[in-house]
Amino acid sequence: MLEKRILITGASGFIGSFIVEEALKQGFETWAAVRKGSSRKYLTDKRIHFIELNLADADGLKTRLAGHDFNYIVHAAGATKCLHADQFFSVNTAGTANLAEAARQACPSLRRFVFISSLSVCGPVRERRPYTEITADDEPRPDTAYGRSKLAAERALDGIEGLPFIVLRPTGVYGPREKDYFMMAQSISRHVDFAAGLRPQDLTFIYIKDLVQAVFLALDRGTCGRRYLLSDGNVYASRTFSDLIRAELGNPWLLRLKAPLWLLRLITAAGDAFGKATGRMTALNNDKYKIMRQRNWRCDIAPAVSELGYRPRYDLSRGVREAVEWYKENKWL
Repeated sequence: MLEKRILITGASGFIGSFIVEEALKQGFETWAAVRKGSSRKYLTDKRIHFIELNLADADGLKTRLAGHDFNYIVHAAGATKCLHADQFFSVNTAGTANLAEAARQACPSLRRFVFISSLSVCGPVRERRPYTEITADDEPRPDTAYGRSKLAAERALDGIEGLPFIVLRPTGVYGPREKDYFMMAQSISRHVDFAAGLRPQDLTFIYIKDLVQAVFLALDRGTCGRRYLLSDGNVYASRTFSDLIRAELGNPWLLRLKAPLWLLRLITAAGDAFGKATGRMTALNNDKYKIMRQRNWRCDIAPAVSELGYRPRYDLSRGVREAVEWYKENKWL
């Protein structure tokens, strides 16, 4: 029987903690990579093995991984918010390259290295209406520091000879424990719904459990070196998400605010300046503006369906219902 020893980075985070749970369900010897002082709130199963890794320390990573010889690595660690652009590259690009190189040297039995990237890597392509699906073959044009850092990480993996890597590029990931989309639910519970931009926007989403499904299919079936775009297979109007949340909250009265992009630009510029002046990250910043400005988030998941056997089980209605139920049960709402 093949050994099933898996290392999951970012294990204490939203995506990583769900990957850990699924690894345990599937009988993997599961190692959760965490930083010193990371919360282990969602990592309480006694079967979990912990290992502290500093992705900034290339030599230290090789020492820490030596002797473990992991069969599988899922790299879910990364920064989604930073005060300064260079921090994205330190964490997302250099950290990924350091881990991958250390794994290549220390893990001779490594079968798959799955990197959780992002649809933001692609940037604002195919923006003319009628919008068409972004594909993995489109030339990436990321316009955010986050997207550029993830793209640079992907290209770093391309340059590591012999590394059996696969890249997953999910669209917006939501679900229990997630905090950014939760802010919309929180706002709606307080009777305010905010939207940005006056032109129509085509949005896509992926529920956390469907992303986890894709991760384990990639470990088993993914073609090394390939990029797979991931969503639930549907396209939604910009208001659909908030309407579904509102329904799950019992249809509270709602003040709907729709800001033109020029106003959003002023708000996010002020938020960015405030964050840098105080050292405190704000939800509305320059990178966030560029993400909210993008109108087309359609993406082609056909390769994931045909090559991985990926079958999304959660459309937005089902996913929002389960997520809001969790928020209520855990006193977030």
